[in-house]
Amino acid sequence: MTIPNILTMIRVLLIPVFMFCAVDGSALTDWLAVVIFCVASFTDFVDGYLARKYNQITNFGKFMDPLADKLLVMSALLIFVERGTVPAWAAVVILGREFTVTSLRMVAAAEGKVIAANYWGKAKTLTTMICLILLLIRVPPVTVFSGFTLQDLLVWLMVIVTVISGYTYVKDNFSVIKDGFTQKGE
Repeated sequence: MTIPNILTMIRVLLIPVFMFCAVDGSALTDWLAVVIFCVASFTDFVDGYLARKYNQITNFGKFMDPLADKLLVMSALLIFVERGTVPAWAAVVILGREFTVTSLRMVAAAEGKVIAANYWGKAKTLTTMICLILLLIRVPPVTVFSGFTLQDLLVWLMVIVTVISGYTYVKDNFSVIKDGFTQKGE
């Protein structure tokens, strides 16, 4: 097993530990949750970098790395929905984009096409991770303007960048979707 794949598996194994710490509620476990989430998020950057730099891109990594990312984000979002920090509709939008882009990539891969990460996809990942970390730190609900808190701003920032990212993937790869409506040999 390659180092990038080991890092991906470490990220997956950290998710239940992160969730346990995040829901425990003590000051110590809250900070442990933040540290674990940061470490897990950082392994996402490192494993991809190492895989490309040392030409260690594997089919396992292509499958498991994005799955690990989505599981990490999903676990944090579910915790925030339970806490009332993130509204369920926002979590559904964010997770809906994840499933849509993943499905689009799977259909493209079945046709021998690769949909690489684009600028908005990278911006979405960075924005989401930063916002989730700030929410994990439990930034105080400081009012920014007319009842709109800093937490609200973070959630809206995640949602807006997520929607733009999802839109660009669908727009740029609409031929994959369109081709799916016609059967081969027609």
